[in-house]
Amino acid sequence: MPHLLATLRNVPFETIKGVLENDKAFHASEEMYLEHIWQNVDDENEVLFLFRINSIENTKKLIDKLHNKALEQNPDANLPNMTYLQ
Repeated sequence: MPHLLATLRNVPFETIKGVLENDKAFHASEEMYLEHIWQNVDDENEVLFLFRINSIENTKKLIDKLHNKALEQNPDANLPNMTYLQ
């Protein structure tokens, strides 16, 4: 089963946790299921979250589209780094 590990910096843990909870239905509609969220113990400015996904190809297309749209609106947008795992 493929997964997506996202790493985001400079966003408080509780803030990103709330965003992910609010976006749960959207993520599920895109076959992305949040499994875990962690705060890096050695770097409190880093939050990691893991999604189980059904298709790396489809998820990459979605993330690229969403990130490109965010960057068009704000070239300095703070976006997570995505690592796709097989």
